[in-house]
Formats: sequence, structure tokens, C-alpha cells
Amino acid sequence: MRGRRLLAVAVLLVAVNLRTAVISVGPVLDELTAGVGLGPGGAGLLTTLPVLSFALLGSLTPRLARRHGERRVLCGALLLMTAGLVTRVLVHAAGPFLLLTVLALTCGATGNVLLPVLVKRHFPDRIGLLTAGYTAALAVGTAASAAVTVPLASLRGGVDWRLGLGVWALPAAVGAAVWLGPAWRDRPVPTADRPARPAVHRSRTAWALALFFGSQSMQAYISFGWFALFFREQAGASPTRAGLLIAVLAVVAVPVSAVVPTVAARFPDQRPVLAVLMACYLAAYGGMLLAPRSGALVWMLLAGVAGGTFPLALTMISLRTRAAETTASLSAFVQSVGYVVAGFGPVLVGVLHGASGGWGWPFALLFADLVLMGVSGWYAGQPRLVEDDLRTRV
Repeated sequence: MRGRRLLAVAVLLVAVNLRTAVISVGPVLDELTAGVGLGPGGAGLLTTLPVLSFALLGSLTPRLARRHGERRVLCGALLLMTAGLVTRVLVHAAGPFLLLTVLALTCGATGNVLLPVLVKRHFPDRIGLLTAGYTAALAVGTAASAAVTVPLASLRGGVDWRLGLGVWALPAAVGAAVWLGPAWRDRPVPTADRPARPAVHRSRTAWALALFFGSQSMQAYISFGWFALFFREQAGASPTRAGLLIAVLAVVAVPVSAVVPTVAARFPDQRPVLAVLMACYLAAYGGMLLAPRSGALVWMLLAGVAGGTFPLALTMISLRTRAAETTASLSAFVQSVGYVVAGFGPVLVGVLHGASGGWGWPFALLFADLVLMGVSGWYAGQPRLVEDDLRTRV
């Protein structure tokens, strides 16, 4: 029991660190680009690196975990993240900074894939509770890195982006230290005894989950990347007020992430939960178009609740499989495909907004993505298992 509790704490510490290397960059982006000589192209690449890393590194994670053990891989990822966060603030050129940023994103890429696997393997009787815990911890880490990076960077006067980014190596180092014990006791399965990797790409449920994960991630990337500008242009909000409205999304995600997985895991069918969250999205976007000034806070509260589709997707990854080995393959497949899909969203919004000069076409994209989310989520939310899909195709 004590070892199980320690592992639960270690899982939460990983979750806290999953997004800090990404979110902390935005608040000091201007100072950072000047400090290392990042041009517009480099800044664009920097904001795209998380999606590319999560997709590419995430796809390699199951193979590494099978060879070295899940807990060892996570511990190594936290150590690499710590090294990346420390060393990238010491460089003075764009190229090394971008390369070291990839190193800093290692924990996010591997943790995305392995946390549902660890929950399935070690807490099969507490899937909803543990998923709620780590998605809430992820939301806390996201909100904290968005809110306190600039205050920390300003401790010595001015905005020291190196201090603001480097300080996030501390929670990564703490997480790595806690994981040393579980990693030391990890014993990978010998090659001859490893079951064959399931071909989850042959499962319709897996594809539905991948499209659902990608479409809900696209909503999140667009909202965090573009809604502040929307409120400045359409509601006349000041930069400070627009930023606070976006902060509401991150803050609301904490309680929502604690509630959605717990509720979703109690039932074999997750479609009723999906329907509620989709209704919140529709109400939020309709309100933004009709009354962007008077109801801005309400629309962001509703959008924050609707963001519960993220913990819902993670919960369904664990619920749609029978064995932890299948969960590992499914998690990697869903998130690799999903992040590639999501990466197109912010770029398309930029193109559409630039071409039209307004927000009609960007919102048309958001509503089209909601259709994809609803259809794929409705299929993925049914009480069926990936293993059963694969068996019927043999």
C-alpha cells in the first residue's frame, strides 16, 4: 500500500511538469526572442515545437518503455527535462535554444503517453480517481506557469526571461528525485516474454479516439493562442483584461479536471458527459459571437468547462482497453495522430483571420472542428474495447 501511494504521488508530480516547459514561454516571448535572436520564423517554430515533439517523441515512447520499463523511462524523461530547462537559459543563440527546448519537452511527450498506462496497470480499480488527480495536477502546473513566470522573472527588476524560464527546472528536479525509487525497482519484461504489440491502428475505436483527441486539442490550442486577440478586437478589452479572460480557462480547468474523469469512469458509456461538454462549447462560442463585450467572463467560464473534453479523452484511453500493453499502444497512437491534427488549428486561424480581417471564418473552423469532435467522441464514448475491435478483424 505504501508503494502504491508513493507511485500515485510520483504520477501527480509528473503531471505538474507536463506543460511548464511550454506554457512558461508565452509570457516572456518578446524578451526571449530578443535575447537569443529568434526571428519571426524561429518564434513560429518555437510555438510549433510542442506539437511536433508530443507527436514524434510520443510515438517512440511505448517501444522505449517495453525495452527499459515505464518508470525508468519517465524518470529519465524528467532528468532530461531538468537538463533542458537549465541549459536552454544559458545559451545566446537561436539554434541551441530550440534544440534544448526539444530536450525540455521530453517529459511532456513521454508523460502524455505513459500516465494513462501507469494508471491502467497499477490502479485499475481507481482509474477515474487517479485520472482526475493527474489531469487536475496538469491544470495546476499549466495555470501556475502562465501566472507566475513573469512575476518570477521580475524579481530582480525588469523582466529576466532566463530566470523566469529556468525556475521551472526545480519542480522537474523534484519529480525526478521522487521517481528514482520506483525507477530503481522497475523490472522490464524480458524480450522473449513480451506480448506482441497490438495493431491498434486497425481499430475503429482507436481512430475515433485519435480524432476526438486531436479535435479537442485543436480547440484548446486555438483558444489559448487566439482568444485574447479576439477580445481585444471584438470587445475592446485591454491587453491585461484579455489576458485575465484567458487565465480563466486555465483556472477553471483545475476543478473540471478533477470532476470529469471521476464521473466518466463510473459509467460504461461516456456519451452523456460528452453531450454536456459539447453544449458548453456551443453556448460559449455562440455567446462570443453575439455578445463578446457584455458576457465575456461567462463565455470563458463555459469554454473552460467545455475543456473537460481533454480529461475525458485521457479517461477513455484507459477505459477502452482491457490490458495495460494495449493502453500503451493506444495512448501513443491517439496522441501522436491527435497532436498532428491539433497543430493545424492555430495556423489555419492565423491564415483565415489574416485573409478575412475578421472572425467569421475562424469561428467557422471552430464549429467545423466541433462537428468532428462530436462525431468521433460519440463513437469513442460507446462501451466497447479496442481488443474486441481487433479480434473481429482477424
